[in-house]
Amino acid sequence: MSDVVSNERTRNYLRQIKGSVIYKAVSMAASFCAIPLMIDYLGQEQFGVWSTLLTVMSWIVFFDLGIGNGLRNKVAEALAKNDRVEAAHYISSGYSLIGAIALILWAVVTCASFFIPWQIVFNSQAIPEETLRITVQISVFFILLNFWIGLISSLLGAVQKSSLIALGPLIANILTLTFIFVLTKLTDTSISNLAIVYGVSMIVANLILSVRFYQHNPELLPKFFWDKHHIHPLLSVGMQFFIIQLAVLVIFTTDKLLIAQIFGPRYVTEYEVVFKLFSIISFAHTLISAPLWSAYTDAYHRSDIIWIRRMLRKQLMFLVGIAMVVVILVLIAKSVISFWISFEFDVSLQLVGAMGLFVFISMWNNIFAMFVNGIGNISVQLYTAITAMLVNIPLALFFTNQLGFGSYGVVLATCISLLFAGIALPIQVLYIIRNQN
Repeated sequence: MSDVVSNERTRNYLRQIKGSVIYKAVSMAASFCAIPLMIDYLGQEQFGVWSTLLTVMSWIVFFDLGIGNGLRNKVAEALAKNDRVEAAHYISSGYSLIGAIALILWAVVTCASFFIPWQIVFNSQAIPEETLRITVQISVFFILLNFWIGLISSLLGAVQKSSLIALGPLIANILTLTFIFVLTKLTDTSISNLAIVYGVSMIVANLILSVRFYQHNPELLPKFFWDKHHIHPLLSVGMQFFIIQLAVLVIFTTDKLLIAQIFGPRYVTEYEVVFKLFSIISFAHTLISAPLWSAYTDAYHRSDIIWIRRMLRKQLMFLVGIAMVVVILVLIAKSVISFWISFEFDVSLQLVGAMGLFVFISMWNNIFAMFVNGIGNISVQLYTAITAMLVNIPLALFFTNQLGFGSYGVVLATCISLLFAGIALPIQVLYIIRNQN
């Protein structure tokens, strides 16, 4: 394995981290500033409905059948072999397939929205049924359009430009913050207006990234044709990712829905604020780990196991430092939230502690998931994700209904569900590394 290639991969990895730090920091600042504005604009209950709505709408994105992740791996593999024509064919097939799926989903979900009792779904009478339905339809349109345009994130990951992936949320969050500020000054409370603002911000951000990417890589511009020789591999790899994504959907995104149904939308607001605070740590870890997905793909297909070992060791060392930060944040979280949101806004200490545990376990799993995702060896992750999916909701209901835990019981159930992967993935990675010697 050429030291030149290995060293350049490391330098690019560090460049992506540096770029991501700047983009993520500004993006996070804009996002944090938007939270109190949205709560002030909508009120606590309507904000809880909005937060839950975004969670439900995010489920749609998981119906890409894992094609985005499959596309990322296949394009990265083709580029590692210096075959840009093959990469272009995969990109064209991926866009065509996702476009068709998005169109079908839009028709199905929009029609179904007329028959779903949304006030019951969100457990709230604060917003009229008609307004909720219109808001859902607006959100569906923008999320599915972004579902297609957002494939640019997979391509940026494939070419190891993950810092540019972070640029998308930066642009979207700044636009959202700006638009929300305008809404608070010029309009009355309207969750539908917020849906439009949120959707337009996402679309504009990904359009900017797409234009930039294809200006620098015109030979990869999609031609929108069906090629079964490339669609089949995308679906083959993608279906495994899809099942994992579906499991993650249940594990991660049902928390808000469960809290809304069991305790009410106001408790979703408490959960969202605490989650948002701890997302600072998650974002910091993502800055370090996200560029490694396609870097591992490149290193593995070039048989550069020494580089892979070195990166895994550094990731584990970094996690030790982050664990200390998690503990500190748990201790000061209530004071920070009082200053950030309002001195009258109180949160449960148990919820704060459970969220800290959740963040740590997620980061531990992420270290090993990045490697197995990059090399496409995701069978163990698939089985642990399915197991976690089956356990998560019954365990959450047991903690809250039988043991009388508050909303933190839902988070604790998620933590326990993640432990299956937390044990199995390190064992799998160690086995793969040892057998590559």
